[in-house]
Amino acid sequence: MATEGMDTDMAISPEKAAGTTTGHGHATRFIFLALGLAISAWAVLVPFAKARLGVNEAELGLLLLLVGTGAIISMPFAGWLTGKYGCRKTLVVSTTVFMLSLIGLAFVSSPWAFGLSLFMFGASSGVVDVGMNIQAILVEKERKRSMMSGLHGMYSVGGFFGALIISALLNLGLTPLSAILCLTISLIAGLLIMARYLFPYGHESKNRKSFSLPKGSILMLGVLCFIMYMGDGVVLDWGALFMTTTKSISADTAGLSFAIFSVAISIGRLFGDRLVEWLGIRKVMTSSGIIAAIGFVIVMEAPSAWIAFAGFVVVGLGAANLIPLLFTIASRQKKMPVPQAISSVTTLGYLGLLVGPAMMGFIAHATSLYVVFGIVAALMIFVSVTSRWLHD
Repeated sequence: MATEGMDTDMAISPEKAAGTTTGHGHATRFIFLALGLAISAWAVLVPFAKARLGVNEAELGLLLLLVGTGAIISMPFAGWLTGKYGCRKTLVVSTTVFMLSLIGLAFVSSPWAFGLSLFMFGASSGVVDVGMNIQAILVEKERKRSMMSGLHGMYSVGGFFGALIISALLNLGLTPLSAILCLTISLIAGLLIMARYLFPYGHESKNRKSFSLPKGSILMLGVLCFIMYMGDGVVLDWGALFMTTTKSISADTAGLSFAIFSVAISIGRLFGDRLVEWLGIRKVMTSSGIIAAIGFVIVMEAPSAWIAFAGFVVVGLGAANLIPLLFTIASRQKKMPVPQAISSVTTLGYLGLLVGPAMMGFIAHATSLYVVFGIVAALMIFVSVTSRWLHD
């Protein structure tokens, strides 16, 4: 269904962005890196926020739902915003709001103000997420080579280092607000420097609707993205518990499962573009899903914890490039304007991260975590086969 050429409805404006082709690439990498840094920095703030607000776990859980709510509301319209106002304006405004809301999360003490900050944090991150993928598609078109995996790799690198940076600053004696200010001021300064290299336009389209329901191949791509994000969420939410209950190791050691998985994803994405250039999208998509499935089977059947940890490495390497390549395929289809297509795929993927692990939790309660990991392994095979068909 997808073709090797780009959508004819998304011809790029003749206006040239300031700076060089290299500058466009660096600016795009910075946005991916900044989003990863800020989101992982927020993870460190959660215990401080709970203590400051004086809420219990259930109340905090309800408040945290506002992050996902904001993202789900904003994502379907983010493609239209980027098409109308261009990548530069959309990303500069949404990234700035994102950083300011992160600062709010570091000091507000009223549950209402905190909830508003959470909602803005989620909504702005949703726009950044869609906008940066559209920027990435434009950079790929300009450079005439695969770059999506490497760009998503920068997000993974940011996710790894963001928590480390904030934790280090806190250990030096800084308050949560001071630590976050150090990070956000640095990122906003970097944004101001890189803004001139962001494209002043987005994908142009004859379809000016602010939102379109996904259909055809885009709906299927969204379903596949849902599965992949759900798989990430299962490793995050259930991986450590699986290790403690089936491999007889301590909770502290079991937590390494997601860390190892995340590092493997980062490495896989940083080398993913070279694999695509060498093997082509079809072979990479097909083999990646199979490798991820094998990784889950290794985790399930491993006779020792360390072999199971090796299985999480295999899962991460297999899953690493599937999400970036789903976005690339979405940019090459002709059924739907690219801005709306990217919004739809991103929204469905994010839904997978939000509701997928919870769904699997109900299945685990009714059966076992072995069944959950087996289902996810089977779904990896489904992604492998179906994504190959969508790229034909």
